[in-house]
Amino acid sequence: MLSHFLKKLFARVWIPDPEEVWKSAELLKDYKPGDKVLLLHLEDGKDLEYRLDPKTKELPHLRNPDILVGENDLTALSYLHEPAVLHNLRVRFIDSKLIYTYCGIVLVAINPYEQLPIYGEDIINAYSGQNMGDMDPHIFAVAEEAYKQMARDERNQSIIVSGESGAGKTVSAKYAMRYFATVSGSASEANVEEKVLASNPIMESIGNAKTTRNDNSSRFGKYIEIGFDKRYRIIGANMRTYLLEKSRVVFQAEEERNYHIFYQLCASAKLPEFNMLRLGNANNFNYTKQGGSPMIEGVDDAKEMAHTRQACTLLGIFIHFFFFFFFFFFETYIKPISKLQATNARDALAKHIYAKLFNWIVDHVNQALHSAVKQHSFIGVLDIYGFETFEINSFEQFCINYANEKLQQQFNMHVFKLEQEEYMKEQIPWTLIDFYDNQPCINLIESKLGILDLLDEECKMPKGTDDTWAQKLYNTHLNKCALFEKPRLSNKAFIIQHFADKVEYQCEGFLEKNKDTVFEEQIKVLKSSKFKMLPELFQDDEKAISPTSATSSGRTPLTRTPSKPTKGRPGQMAKEHKKTVGHQFRNSLHLLMETLNATTPHYVRCIKPNDFKFPFTFDEKRAVQQLRACGVLETIRISAAGFPSRWTYQEFFSRYRVLMKQKDVLSDRKQTCKNVLEKLILDKDKYQFGKTKIFFRAGQVAYLEKLRADKLRAACIRIQKTIRGWLLRKKYLRMRKAAITVQRYVRGHQARCYAKFLRRTKAATIIQKYWRMYTVRRRYKIRRTATIVLQSYLRGYLARNRYRKILREHKAVIIQKWVRGWLARTYYKRSMHAIIYLQCCFRRMMAKRELKKLKIEARSVERYKKLHIGMENKIMQLQRKVDEQNKDYKCLMEKLTNLEGIYNTETEKLRSDLERLQLSEEEARIATGRVLSLQEEIAKLRKDLEQTQSEKKSIEERADRYKQETEQLVSDLKEENSLLKQEKEALNHLIVEQAKEMTETMEKKLVEETKQLELDLNDERLRYQNLLNEFSRLEERYDDLKEEMTLMVNVPKPGHKRTDSTHSSNESEYTFSSEIAETEDIPSRTEEPSEKKVPLDMSLFLKLQKRVTELEQEKQVMQDELDRKEEQVLRSKAKEEERPQIRGAELEYESLKRQELESENKKLKNELNELRKALSEKSAPEMTAPGAPAYRVLMEQLTSVSEELDVRKEEVLILRSQLVSQKEAIQPKNTMTDSTILLEDVQKMKDKGEIAQAYIGLKETNRSPAMDCHELNEDGELWLVYEGLKQANRLLESQLQSQKRSHENEAEALRGEIQSLKEENNRQQQLLAQNLQLPPEARIEASLQHEITRLTNENLYFEELYADDPEKYQSYRISLYKRMIDLMEQLEKQDKTVRKLKKQLKVFAKKIGELEVGQMENISPGQIIDEPIRPVNIPRKEKDFQGMLEYKKEDEQKLVKNLILELKPRGVAVNLIPGLPAYILFMCVRHADYLNDDQKVRSLLTSTINSIKKVLKVSTWEFSFLRHELSCHDLAIQIYQQLVRVLENILQPMIVSGMLEHETIQGVSGVKPTGLRKRTSSIADEGTYTLDSILRQLNSFHSVMCQHGMDPELIKQVVKQMFYIVGAVTLNNLLLRKDMCSWSKGMQIRYNVSQLEEWLRDKNLMNSGAKETLEPLIQAAQLLQVKKKTDDDAEAICSMCNALTTAQIVKVLNLYTPVNEFEERVSVSFIRTIQMRLRDRKDSPQLLMDAKHIFPVTFPFNPSSLALETIQIPASLGLGFISRV
Repeated sequence: MLSHFLKKLFARVWIPDPEEVWKSAELLKDYKPGDKVLLLHLEDGKDLEYRLDPKTKELPHLRNPDILVGENDLTALSYLHEPAVLHNLRVRFIDSKLIYTYCGIVLVAINPYEQLPIYGEDIINAYSGQNMGDMDPHIFAVAEEAYKQMARDERNQSIIVSGESGAGKTVSAKYAMRYFATVSGSASEANVEEKVLASNPIMESIGNAKTTRNDNSSRFGKYIEIGFDKRYRIIGANMRTYLLEKSRVVFQAEEERNYHIFYQLCASAKLPEFNMLRLGNANNFNYTKQGGSPMIEGVDDAKEMAHTRQACTLLGIFIHFFFFFFFFFFETYIKPISKLQATNARDALAKHIYAKLFNWIVDHVNQALHSAVKQHSFIGVLDIYGFETFEINSFEQFCINYANEKLQQQFNMHVFKLEQEEYMKEQIPWTLIDFYDNQPCINLIESKLGILDLLDEECKMPKGTDDTWAQKLYNTHLNKCALFEKPRLSNKAFIIQHFADKVEYQCEGFLEKNKDTVFEEQIKVLKSSKFKMLPELFQDDEKAISPTSATSSGRTPLTRTPSKPTKGRPGQMAKEHKKTVGHQFRNSLHLLMETLNATTPHYVRCIKPNDFKFPFTFDEKRAVQQLRACGVLETIRISAAGFPSRWTYQEFFSRYRVLMKQKDVLSDRKQTCKNVLEKLILDKDKYQFGKTKIFFRAGQVAYLEKLRADKLRAACIRIQKTIRGWLLRKKYLRMRKAAITVQRYVRGHQARCYAKFLRRTKAATIIQKYWRMYTVRRRYKIRRTATIVLQSYLRGYLARNRYRKILREHKAVIIQKWVRGWLARTYYKRSMHAIIYLQCCFRRMMAKRELKKLKIEARSVERYKKLHIGMENKIMQLQRKVDEQNKDYKCLMEKLTNLEGIYNTETEKLRSDLERLQLSEEEARIATGRVLSLQEEIAKLRKDLEQTQSEKKSIEERADRYKQETEQLVSDLKEENSLLKQEKEALNHLIVEQAKEMTETMEKKLVEETKQLELDLNDERLRYQNLLNEFSRLEERYDDLKEEMTLMVNVPKPGHKRTDSTHSSNESEYTFSSEIAETEDIPSRTEEPSEKKVPLDMSLFLKLQKRVTELEQEKQVMQDELDRKEEQVLRSKAKEEERPQIRGAELEYESLKRQELESENKKLKNELNELRKALSEKSAPEMTAPGAPAYRVLMEQLTSVSEELDVRKEEVLILRSQLVSQKEAIQPKNTMTDSTILLEDVQKMKDKGEIAQAYIGLKETNRSPAMDCHELNEDGELWLVYEGLKQANRLLESQLQSQKRSHENEAEALRGEIQSLKEENNRQQQLLAQNLQLPPEARIEASLQHEITRLTNENLYFEELYADDPEKYQSYRISLYKRMIDLMEQLEKQDKTVRKLKKQLKVFAKKIGELEVGQMENISPGQIIDEPIRPVNIPRKEKDFQGMLEYKKEDEQKLVKNLILELKPRGVAVNLIPGLPAYILFMCVRHADYLNDDQKVRSLLTSTINSIKKVLKVSTWEFSFLRHELSCHDLAIQIYQQLVRVLENILQPMIVSGMLEHETIQGVSGVKPTGLRKRTSSIADEGTYTLDSILRQLNSFHSVMCQHGMDPELIKQVVKQMFYIVGAVTLNNLLLRKDMCSWSKGMQIRYNVSQLEEWLRDKNLMNSGAKETLEPLIQAAQLLQVKKKTDDDAEAICSMCNALTTAQIVKVLNLYTPVNEFEERVSVSFIRTIQMRLRDRKDSPQLLMDAKHIFPVTFPFNPSSLALETIQIPASLGLGFISRV
């Protein structure tokens, strides 16, 4: 297949190059078998003759298609070889700025030497829960895969991070640990994840140093086991360390440093706690100045020291562990040796002490990270050195490369195992894959008589040296092992062929480093030191194992010492148990491999792109060396040896459907794919069919892609051909149409010219005709006009005479009518007044007599009955009287209406006749005058006719001359006028434009200021809600800590303890804060009773307690400030409202009403007591006993009747108050409420009384004491108001003086009228007082009689008042009629009420009589007790409720439990009215407030709030639809945020699949070839989410919110939040998935967004702001589809993508990946152009949107339309203990 491609012209290949490693070239000539030279064209424009190797005859490597370049997984490449891997990594790293790439199961990480914004918490949240193949390569994806496999497979995991120094191993391991700490959290409140992360700065300070390759190089290896419990939460960690570089303590090379801790201590020398160390500059110490580079650019050692101390404090490690390192020289002993020996002994001791100290720190870190909870599983992170080769390689490099050999062997076996498992799973035939096995190299090092064995043996020899050891190596392995070689020019070195490369090791120093000896005298002196820490470090030195030279400093020791020491000398025992460094390292490495083999490994290979630490600079040579050394190329080779390309049948069918014909497509996709492949690829060895996948050999996918591209290219050519033909034909038709149009217009012009000639000829004829007709008609009109004028004057004279006669007769009749009417009305008024006065006196006398009789008979029951009978008769008589008056009134009204109609018609008729006569008279007078004037003019005209004829000629001449001059002048004036008009129009246009510009400017400023204010308001609201959220979280944390402290102090005794089921944390909270003091059983504590309690972190507890106290203090201060402001406002209002208001009549009425109610109450109580006595005396003692059922029934009925009577009496009083208010309404207003009247108000005043009172008010205002304007307010606004009032006063005074004389008479009349009204008012009050003194039975009749009399007097008065104005009188009659109708309705209502009361009284009396009858004679007392007493059903009207509910204090917990804690939300939504629990609680609070019971209100509100918070913890999202009218604002915000979080958790799993992965428009997006990390298929399978799933879920949310009666504004805010989550999650995944950034995916996204917008339109939610939240996603989709080539395209992109940040735009452009070969990649220069254009834009540098962001919520006030008194409480709520009020 390779030769097949090379035969083609322009095939692209890779050729070796000494500088760039591999170069790309194109074939200029077809290759034929047997050719020895290939003609190639390089990318730099040069031609090259490439000679093939005559021995191997290997052809150059083929390049992959451009569509595959830049893939996330290297195994997705069709051609798997070294140049393809190198080129793919370079393109991703340089062009796309992507540092992570998959290579099968390996993550290749290239160090960018630059801080990238891809490690934030938002990125962690984006990768959390995602499949490894669904997202772009990242260290977080590897960590998530390990975490997921640990939870799914119940198997421990390991992440192996390896690479050269400076490749980023430590940073990668640190980010992996951060990911675990973030996504898992801790199992307790001790923040174990923070402690795990805090171990990093400690270990970096004591184990990392600056080298020539890396500023923060780890000089030791470590393996950290992060422990998890059964819920997979972090409970602790353990650390093992390997091979600390102790030599760095005493020696550093040029441009290197010692360990960081020394320089951090020197930088912090001025701190008081370090004074005793006598520290100074690092250059003053021998161990820190040797490298000559004590500073690191961009690193502050003092700040790093602070971070280290902070981490030590968190882990409980004291920083003073380094003190003794500067004090050990005080412990001295004397021994005569040479200077060189003394220096070596000192350095050896320093290294040994540092190693012991390192061991001690690791032990204490492990103790701090140790957990008492049983570990269920763990994830290990191995940060170990990579393969190293230098110019001089010694013992350290030997151990490092030995460890890498072991790890590479494990890696090869794992990759081979996975490859074979995949083939067996798919049941395809496979042969054993040959892979490189480095077991011979490992045997060379660690086997018997191996290098380490010979080294240990030589160390035991008394006179062993490096030279003798080298000779033994030569004798043992040279020429016997192919992997062992001897240098030609050296006898003190050896070469080992490692898996990565050949390494030459210098034997010098091997024995010394392997022995690691220290003088025993020095150790003894240190053990006997007075410094307490030194003996601790060196205790049991013979048995201890150093973690720096062994494996573990934690849980698992490498070797075990016997429990009893052997006999002999101590020194001899130490020598026998002393193990060499090589032996210890080999044992630790074996233990590490056992651990890794027992776990599932995950590999991260870190690559160093260049040696100069330049950001995003790629050195191909260095990269290839590391790729060969780290095993990436070996993975590629193993994959290429088998079937590297794998497709599912559905994906293959979707991708290569274009290569199939319609007849080849079958219903069975698998069979279809088989048939097509047999036709496309003839060699069956190139592919295999598995159960679910098709496996391809290397290069086959490229061949299929070429066939697909050829087919698509042919289709494109056909489409282009058709479109070009269509365009040319369209152009031809357009030209033809244009020619026809031109012809039509020319012919039309000619026809119009001929028609114009015909029209002119006809017009001349018509003009002649009409001129002749005009002359004749003019003569006729003159004659006719003269005749008509004469006739009109004559007829007018006759009409005027007739009109004068009729007018005199009519006026005489009117005078007679009014005089006779006045006499009749005067007589009637006097008679009526006398009759009414006599009636009142007589009735008063009769009422007094009747009152005396009624007082005597008032106390008997029979009298009560007669009284009501009499009252009924009186009311019936009164009703008959009212009916008769209504009939009379209707008759009078009908007559009055008829008379008014007749009068109006006659008046209109006479008025029209009068106007007509007046017009005719005027015309006649004018006509007579005109006749005389015309006669005179005729005479004059005859005289002047001759003179005129004589002057005619001269005048005509002058007229012609004047006409010409006038025409000239008019033309000049017209020109000047046109110029002036133009100037005027220009000025007007300029003024309009300026005004428009000013208006637009002002509107823009106003809009901008409004937007800014809205943004500020939203920001403040968001900050407040975030603080509230943080406060609630801290509050919950505080409660949990409080419970833990309670459990720690009060240990419960064993045994079962019962609690009340209704118990809840509803204790009183006078500050309405949730300081819950109760203790609850936590389920997590009962799951593992054998586990011990995790110790409480007291520092965290104190911090949280302090924070809670500060928040409470801030809240209290804000509350006090609010109260103070409210008091000031109330005080100012009270000062303004201190004006006394006289309400004598109302107060008197209120007092009389109260006295009446009290008297009635006393009477009813007396009657009730008498009735009870009579009942108890007449009935049997068993029935009438206070506890008897019959007695209770009767008392309940009697109580209800009494309450009903009270209600009816209250209605009577209300009716009476309405009558009084109607009487007072006709009185004129005597006072003015506003003393400050402006000028426009003065002009509106028509009444002199109003003006006078305004003047008096202003004078009183002016007399107010003078105040300093600075005392009133600072800006002097009140002073300006005062000046304005003075001017208004002067104006009013001048107007009053000028109008004084004209209004004196009118004022006098008004005073008289006011005096009469006052007298009438006093008389009415006296009558009212007299009526109130009457008994209740006579009050209604007296008040009605008085009202009838008053209305009659008013009627007579207004008849006289409006006698001259019929319209006002008619409107008055209509209003009076309406008032009478209202009174009649009220009387009818009272009549019905009285009749119902009487019926109830009759039924009640009848029941009492039946009970008094001897029914008890045949019934025994036992039967009375056994048989239930049914209540007497007395029919009565339902009581009028006040919308309140009453409950007892002891039922409060039951009320809250039934309405909140145990309420089923779905039952509330389906069966009850929306918000019913909130209504019920509000009615209970309302009743408690009505009773002024503050304690009850506070207790109920506190219990409600605490219960709601408790329910919120359960996270039942439908409960949040409880109406917010009840709860306070903070609680409502918490409920809303809880609702949003729950909806987000439901919706988020659907977003990525539905919006990105699912192919909504089938066939638009193609499936690219993928590698081993298979991504989620875009073809919808069963169980995958689609866009319809999201829409259905949104419909479900909307319907549930509507069912619960949620406010429409809140629904809009929730929908806006959900759409923001959809847009943010979709955009974040788009930014993290390279395969989704394509043109076709942009079309899919825009279609999906349009469907969401359609959903908004269907739900009428377009104005909710939800669409605007999708704007970043819409712009990202548009960015994927627009052109991205020229500068104009860049400008268009910058203006279009205003909702995207610069980082997001650049990220999308970098990730843009063509799906087909016809699409082009975005060039690097274009991306740089975009960056240059956007450099001035000020936006957030954050890459991802905050998917956890919650918009600030606002709660609109929408009053409920539901009346509280109409609410019925269903029995299903179990609230029988509350009663309606």
